[in-house]
Amino acid sequence: SPEQLSDASSKAERLAQQYNRPLRVLGWYHSHPHITVWPSHVDVRTQAMYQMMDEGFIGLIFSVFNEDKSTKSYRHQLTCFQSINQAMDGYPPQYARVEVPLHIVPSSGLGKACLESLIELPKILCQEEEEEYKKATADPELDLITKLQNSSVFTKSLCHIMEVMHGPLIQSLESRLEQNNAKIAELEKRQAEIQKLIDRN
Repeated sequence: SPEQLSDASSKAERLAQQYNRPLRVLGWYHSHPHITVWPSHVDVRTQAMYQMMDEGFIGLIFSVFNEDKSTKSYRHQLTCFQSINQAMDGYPPQYARVEVPLHIVPSSGLGKACLESLIELPKILCQEEEEEYKKATADPELDLITKLQNSSVFTKSLCHIMEVMHGPLIQSLESRLEQNNAKIAELEKRQAEIQKLIDRN
């Protein structure tokens, strides 16, 4: 939505100031859980709208949770695309997908901004659940059973977020902390060895 694009641009400006380097929003993304990675007609039209503001704008779609029943394994796909109008002049637009080559560069670490965003995600999901719960319970005419049902669904949703988001996130961060501590110890040992060599000479 335009509001999300505006929020993203504001965030990019804040990060640019924080890291003292130019940053800008290059595109948008969303996921296609359990379905093909290819953009829908709506996705292609949305992309065309963004390209009117910036011709270099790209769209990313992540296809996730696609289970292979025989192997019980999951496959994740990613596509990067832009839109092109195939209609002749004077005719209504007919947008089609144009694939944009995508190169993923591995990184050995997570930047501070990425880490902060990762930590914010469970909070955002919990806030969304709370907002829906408040909407569902706003009616003063609700009977007791409905109120209990709404409370149960809300509690179950929060527990699910803790199970699939908080737990693995904490586990991942603790593992990263262990790796960082091991790396620090290794570097300190190496520094001490180098210092001994320097002192000898």
